[in-house]
Order: sequence, then structure tokens, then C-alpha cells
Amino acid sequence: EANVRLIVIGQSSYHHIKPFCRLTGYTHEMYVDPQREIYKMLGMKRGEGNNASVQSPHVKSNMFLGSIRSMWRAMTGPAFDFQGDPAQQGGALILGPGNEVHFLHLDKNRLDHVPINTVLQLAGVKTVNFSNKPEIIDI
Repeated sequence: EANVRLIVIGQSSYHHIKPFCRLTGYTHEMYVDPQREIYKMLGMKRGEGNNASVQSPHVKSNMFLGSIRSMWRAMTGPAFDFQGDPAQQGGALILGPGNEVHFLHLDKNRLDHVPINTVLQLAGVKTVNFSNKPEIIDI
């Protein structure tokens, strides 16, 4: 209804797209950038910049447990693939029309995510009620 496209760009192999979508229920466009060129162009950092405790409503684990669970999923996954660089930080952007940047958040650490509904609101998209759903997977 808001005439926007939701796109995720991951840093792993394309083999992880379908499992990610099954695990999270994500149904929109998704691309991968295994060499992390887009991440570099956007200035997304590697490593944990700020280890201060961040309470994001869609992250349900702390940094230590999230790391252990992510490694366990990678080791027990079909190809023993660590799904990209675990030190690479991501972010959230709202772009367009054209090259106009309306919003940019570069994550400082793996818990520093903008709440999903904040991004949706800023993009003019109807928010999602997560009260009857799991809080989203561990990072």
C-alpha cells in the first residue's frame, strides 16, 4: 500500500537465502554480497564498536549466547558454513526515490539494531504486531 520495496542484502552465500526465509518467515526480496562490497561502500564496520548493553525489542539474546547459538547453527547447518563474516556489522537504510537517503543507521555492534517497526514507520509502511509471534531469532 505504501509503494515501497523491502530488500535484505546479506553477506553470505546464496545457499543461505531459502533457509533464512524459512527460519524467519521473510517473504520479500533478498540478495547476497559475499565480498561485502556494499557494506564497505556504505561504511559498515567490522568488529564490535560499542559493547554497551543495547535493548532492541526484536533481539532476544545477549551477545555471548547469540554468538554461541549462531556458531551452533552454522556448525550443524548443511554446509558447515559460517554465513559470512561474523564480525561484519550491518545496518538499516531507507532510500529513494532515486539516490535520496531518508534514513541510515549503521549498527555499532550485533545488538544495535533499529527496531523493525521504527524502520517501517519511517518508510510509511504499516507496522507489524509481534505480540503473538516469537521475538525473532537469536543473532
